Amino acid sequence: MPLIIDSHAHVVVPPESYKFMAELVSSRANPAFPPTLPDESVRKAGQSIVDIMDKVGTDIQFLSPRPYMQMHSVKPAKVTAAWTKHMNDLVHRTVQMFPTRFRGVAGLPQYRDSSPENCIAELEFRVQEQGFIGCLLNPDPTEGDAAPPPGLGDPFWYPLYETLCALDIPALVHSAGSCEPRLSYTLKFINEESIAITSLLSSEVFTRFPTLKLIIPHGGGAIPYHMGRFRAWSVHKKETFFDEQLKHLHFDTTTYDKDALELLFKVVGTERVLFATENPGTGSAIDPRTGRAFDDLKPVIEAMAMLSDKDRENIFECNCTRLYTRFRRDQE
Repeated sequence: MPLIIDSHAHVVVPPESYKFMAELVSSRANPAFPPTLPDESVRKAGQSIVDIMDKVGTDIQFLSPRPYMQMHSVKPAKVTAAWTKHMNDLVHRTVQMFPTRFRGVAGLPQYRDSSPENCIAELEFRVQEQGFIGCLLNPDPTEGDAAPPPGLGDPFWYPLYETLCALDIPALVHSAGSCEPRLSYTLKFINEESIAITSLLSSEVFTRFPTLKLIIPHGGGAIPYHMGRFRAWSVHKKETFFDEQLKHLHFDTTTYDKDALELLFKVVGTERVLFATENPGTGSAIDPRTGRAFDDLKPVIEAMAMLSDKDRENIFECNCTRLYTRFRRDQE
């Protein structure tokens, strides 16, 4: 039986962290007291996730900060830096307390339209000193509050890509909060993921960085549903056929819908999709049609007649372990 690795999950935030967040924002990064996070609070939050994992049959989760709480647009930049450090500390301590159940994925202290060079020191520390195996990458750190940075195909992002390649870690392209009144954070995710794909695949990024590993979550945004348009676009421009271009990217299963997952597997191939649930999160509501949570995806994938045993092994374990080369099966 393959390991069931949930490659996309976020920490449960203890009450003390919310208190520190409020102090950080209200003081504009001049808190009157340092963050306090007792071991018992970290353990209680981590155990709440482990209990869910045991219930749904997940062996290991990759934990990262909660994206919509990353505060990448909150002024000044010191707020983001301090909060990112606090959340990465929480991830690291949770992994230390539950070493057989979690691995760490780092948040980056991205700030509005600042160069991602400001993230490199934090990323290197977490990977090289604390054993984190990947990171989140927000394509719009303004969170819709201003004009975003250039698309992910732009040289603006090259310093970060160089670091990702040097460290040999993947980045999960995950939008954060949304300041746009027309867009919930879910719609913001879908828009940013779709823009990220088209920006990357119309650029020189993968020519310049052939070992770059990027994962587009939530089933690749809107792209799989509009493949005909993008195929036609690639033919009109006399470019490599769009299906071939997509092979530069990986995707995950956080769509919470059987039909959407089957389409994703058909479009991009089972060898490029990682099992992921974000559980607990948005998908943890109960589906009235089944009586199970929307994010209880393991039995959905296990029941798909279109998948072979090898396909399921790839989705649940092997795609993830091939991509996350710093992952160690046994971590004590």
